[in-house]
Amino acid sequence: MHLYCNAISAYKRLKTREVKIGDLILGGDHPIWVQTMTTTDTMDTGATILQSIRCIEAGADMIRITAPSKKEAENLENIKDELHKRGYHVPLIADIHFTPNAAEIAATIVEKVRVNPGNYVDKKKFEQIEYTDAEYAEEINRIRERFTPLVRICKEHGTAMRIGTNHGSLSDRIMSRYGDTAMGMVESAMEFLRIARQEDYHNIVLSMKSSNPLVMVQAYRLLIYHMMEEFGECYPLHLGVTEAGDGEDGRIKSAIGIGSLLNDGIGDTIRVSLTEDPEFEIPVCKDLVKSISINNENDFDTRALLENLPYSPFEYNKRHTLPVKNIGGTQVPVVIADFMQASQITPASLIDIGYKYDGETDKWTISDAAADFIYSADKTVDFNLPGTLCVICNYRTWIQQREQEKYFPLFTREEYVQAHTKSKTLNFISIDVTKPYFDFLQKIKGDPTIVFCIYANGSNAMQQARMFFVQLLIEKITNPVVLCIESHYATVDEQLIQFASTSGGLFVDGFGDGIWLMNDPHKMLNTPMKGRTYLPMQNNVQFLNNTSFSILQAVRSRISKTEFISCPSCGRTLFDLQETTAKIRKVTSHLKGLKIAIMGCIVNGPGEMADADFGYVGSGPGKITLYKGKEVVKRNIDDQVAVEELINLLKENDVWIEPTEIMNN
Repeated sequence: MHLYCNAISAYKRLKTREVKIGDLILGGDHPIWVQTMTTTDTMDTGATILQSIRCIEAGADMIRITAPSKKEAENLENIKDELHKRGYHVPLIADIHFTPNAAEIAATIVEKVRVNPGNYVDKKKFEQIEYTDAEYAEEINRIRERFTPLVRICKEHGTAMRIGTNHGSLSDRIMSRYGDTAMGMVESAMEFLRIARQEDYHNIVLSMKSSNPLVMVQAYRLLIYHMMEEFGECYPLHLGVTEAGDGEDGRIKSAIGIGSLLNDGIGDTIRVSLTEDPEFEIPVCKDLVKSISINNENDFDTRALLENLPYSPFEYNKRHTLPVKNIGGTQVPVVIADFMQASQITPASLIDIGYKYDGETDKWTISDAAADFIYSADKTVDFNLPGTLCVICNYRTWIQQREQEKYFPLFTREEYVQAHTKSKTLNFISIDVTKPYFDFLQKIKGDPTIVFCIYANGSNAMQQARMFFVQLLIEKITNPVVLCIESHYATVDEQLIQFASTSGGLFVDGFGDGIWLMNDPHKMLNTPMKGRTYLPMQNNVQFLNNTSFSILQAVRSRISKTEFISCPSCGRTLFDLQETTAKIRKVTSHLKGLKIAIMGCIVNGPGEMADADFGYVGSGPGKITLYKGKEVVKRNIDDQVAVEELINLLKENDVWIEPTEIMNN
């Protein structure tokens, strides 16, 4: 097995080559820096300066500004000079798409330029063309001729460069040979990196962004492996999930992708791409960095284990498990709702986990985001449960229950070994994976009724849980596993980050047959801390249930709602992205399983929304173009009627459902 990180059993930072960006050093043993991108028009110097200052004061270590043409690139000098006059000296980054001459101008002004290899020289026309080896080599030579001048300018001026590959904007040439794959993303960047190295230019950062966290994680891991194989070193890495969206979903999707890699020890700078004002991205970045055991490196050498992993970290393959009732096998991961803190459980309690009782008809309405189990601890439920909902209770409580079909026991390891009475179909066993468990696994090996509920307290929780799965694979134990994660953080934002980064790091590797989130609501803050913006407090049980389903949706393992792929806005955006996203979400959020992309401009349009079913893309001031997949179906619609036209497009393609039909069902 190939190496892609330094350790998998505990946090151990991957050492990358140091890169200088102004007065800031990236990589090596230096901190993980956080950054964001302005959303103002770059030609509006005053607005861009004020927004940059807000981001800097929120804690941004670098600021990225779009430069879509020569005039914006030239205006970067005015922005930089004014920021310096006001005492702000963080590095500025020019964001370039399509226009090499703008990049060459910006490289003489700012500390770093970002280029996208998918559209810096190549143009994406969504044509599947077969390239001969000679034709492919000729294209590489064309890239070298166009890209080398920028490399030489950067080298002369001491300017850093990010080679930023995006999953949705791979060129036709890359697509023809590698397809829409993580390996295609890697090769797209490697072509540019080889050219830079031939010029002895190494002040380079790389990124592999995707709106799909699974693809993103695989691409970064593959990139590291190929850099180490070809060059014997790894350049610093900028982490981000592109078009993550807003609110809880945006934070969860970002935390899964970025947090999974940070847990691997991968990442030197991060940006969370939210469809919100850019200063709101910074606290989320800081929460992500805080959630990782940055200062807990260990000396345990897992190189031998990494070389012989019993699974591939470069592709998604769900761990094979035997089905135990409705858990494991080919079934979707289950959600366990935690009622440990509840004083009692009534029919009204179940509203928060997707079940609503109508006393007049004596019927239950069950939503797509309805939990599969509730954990009652030592409490009993004195009413008939709806549908397939079942109760998990502590072993001592379970042995007193008469309704065995709906109640299942949760054992400690010691209880299970000593118990004389067990369920004939389903027994949950809690396991602290930070304590020795090998002997216990040997004792219960072959028991087809067991589902493990694993948890870890303290640092390296995700890594310790991953080692448990490695042990199961080595021992060929195929019982399902529920991921149990408890958060002690004080805010909704911090808990979202912990839940998503810990469980997401396991789900992306195909580990986990269920999720069980828990916290102590009495320790959560009801008011935001000064200087920070948080998501609002919610009903706690509902919050945990919604978060569980959002995590499963983000890792594409259980679809329960519409998915919105929304870019974070920038100076290229041609309409109010936040307002429009909210408007589209309001009228389409009931369309389970549909992926809708909302893109501010053509740069983030057909390319970045490649994973979407339908797209809403800014094509000019006040004008919208609608896509079905990669195909334009309605061009230059007035933005005042564009949302209505999107609904008409959904109706024409037989994917629209009236909200009243959902309610009646």
